[in-house]
Amino acid sequence: MLGKLAHLGFDALLISAFLAGIRRTTSLTPALSQIPNKDVRQLLRSYLECGEYIFDFAVVILGRSTSFERKR
Repeated sequence: MLGKLAHLGFDALLISAFLAGIRRTTSLTPALSQIPNKDVRQLLRSYLECGEYIFDFAVVILGRSTSFERKR
């Protein structure tokens, strides 16, 4: 049970980071303004902010790695 919960949590973080990557590269974001419940809207906003943090963290870690290089 605990393993499945950890797996679902990890998957949720990956999806959030994926959405953050889409936002950074294309400026497309979920339309949170269409959600009528403000508590759910705030929860989803926090979820997406967590993905932004994970995405930024991954960029910093991979940027320091010798296995990756920046192409401009």
